[in-house]
Amino acid sequence: MDHSDPSTMDLLAFGRYVAGASAAELGRLVQGDGRTALLDRLFHSMPDVFRADRAGNLKAVIHWHVGDRVDGGADHYEMVIADGRCVVSPAPTGRPDLTLTLGAVSYLQLVTANAHAVALVVRGRLRTRGDLALTAKFPSLFDPPKP
Repeated sequence: MDHSDPSTMDLLAFGRYVAGASAAELGRLVQGDGRTALLDRLFHSMPDVFRADRAGNLKAVIHWHVGDRVDGGADHYEMVIADGRCVVSPAPTGRPDLTLTLGAVSYLQLVTANAHAVALVVRGRLRTRGDLALTAKFPSLFDPPKP
């Protein structure tokens, strides 16, 4: 496994790191001092892997609640998909069409293509609330680098 600083790796290398790391290692990573910077970087990279061709004329507001903070809380992000674009903000303001709630380790696995959303839902590690059709379509809207 690459032992360089995971927070500075490109997305493909980070995906490989996540694939080879234990849940305990990932847990320490997302509870460390660099948690906010890492989550911000990963969320802000999501528009880069957004597949506008698959979104069509979709307009949606998605709220993410990423748990497992040291204080027991969660970090909140908003993703707005409209006009063939995906825009992410750390300050949710819109009324969500879909809310995704998951732990930080599951988030890392999901956004690096090391876990599938349906499998996370089945295992109870990803909770969804809102538009069921959007819930089903959402994973196909992104094409992260495969580790």
